[in-house]
Amino acid sequence: MNDLPASIKPYMIGTDIVRRQVPKWIIDFAGLTESEARFQHPALFQRVLTTVKPVRDQNREPSRRAKWWLFARSNEELRAAKLTLKRFIATPDTSKHKPFVFVGSGVLPDAQVYSVASEDALHLGVLSSAVHQLWIVRAAPRLGVGNDLRWKPKAVWSTFPFPSDDTGLTPELTNSIRILAEQLDAHRKTQQAAHEAVTLTGLYNVLAKLRSGEALHAKDKLLHEQGLVSVLRSLHDELDAAVLQAYGWADLGPVPWGDDAARATWTDSLLERLVALNARRAAEEAQGLVRWLRPELQDPARRSAPAPKQAEIDTGTDTDPDTDTAGAAPASPVASAPRQPWPAELPAQMRAVADLLAATPAALTEAALADRFTGRGPWKKRLPQILHTLEAVGRARAMAVAGGPPLWRGA
Repeated sequence: MNDLPASIKPYMIGTDIVRRQVPKWIIDFAGLTESEARFQHPALFQRVLTTVKPVRDQNREPSRRAKWWLFARSNEELRAAKLTLKRFIATPDTSKHKPFVFVGSGVLPDAQVYSVASEDALHLGVLSSAVHQLWIVRAAPRLGVGNDLRWKPKAVWSTFPFPSDDTGLTPELTNSIRILAEQLDAHRKTQQAAHEAVTLTGLYNVLAKLRSGEALHAKDKLLHEQGLVSVLRSLHDELDAAVLQAYGWADLGPVPWGDDAARATWTDSLLERLVALNARRAAEEAQGLVRWLRPELQDPARRSAPAPKQAEIDTGTDTDPDTDTAGAAPASPVASAPRQPWPAELPAQMRAVADLLAATPAALTEAALADRFTGRGPWKKRLPQILHTLEAVGRARAMAVAGGPPLWRGA
């Protein structure tokens, strides 16, 4: 499929991860104006014009009606984070089991696929280990009659502390976890490619029976043979042991999968340690020490972006952030900041403006925003479009001020 136009991308939904993946393709005009999309891809443009625009014309959001040829939410932050990656980590929003898999960076994930913008097998290994999987069981909300787990970033990801040099993660352990994670990802994909009936849901259903000592039925036995589930089990056992050692918690021993009461006690001990580590990390970050997962992307010393903080364990109910009302007073002025070069490509421009708004406490006018960048040519003419696009995808907010231009701030 290498002869496809650049604006046709492979597309993944959540069930593609846990069931049998059905190839899907989607038209993606991100970064193109209406006239550019029409000129560069007339056949694709006509399809979107005739199938998408009539629906968008009825949308209550003005920005979605105006930008009808673009996705309602284009997720510029994820696009920017994947620019230098060959692959990223994905997991379904809602599922019985919660596998994490590597996906090629060219794939566009659906809203029901949660993505971790990392190609490091260390991160895949930690997320696939019993440490994170049992954290999910306790921390994740559930959905529906089947009581399926929902891997929600605020509840599960933001509060989860990864191992680091302060817990016992050495270069040797890092290498071991990476090797095991690569083997795990490759093993599952190889067996799925070899046998049409093998799915991740099926593999992990049989794995759960093996761990509990439950008898396998004929269908389970066939899946066990086709999916080599005992090999899968051994990979997870070795991965669990390596990750526990990386946290400095090898004293917990293997997870007692076959004893519900013992497993509950084991999990309680694990969660107590994770919560304590979470609190320690939050205290470190209050002092300015942040253990970045991707320093080149996240560290403000390397790029103009706000520092993400270790979220504290949330024991209350989610609330919506305060919103600005029309006519709100301008924010206090801020000290002048060094000017940044204006990026050459649209995704990088979107990211730079969004990051600047998020990192600036005060709201800024369009002119004040432009003053934060340097560049040649008529680049400032694109700034209004970028701001309104960021507003449409939830990355910026406009504040109306009587008698003056609107103020912009990060959403």
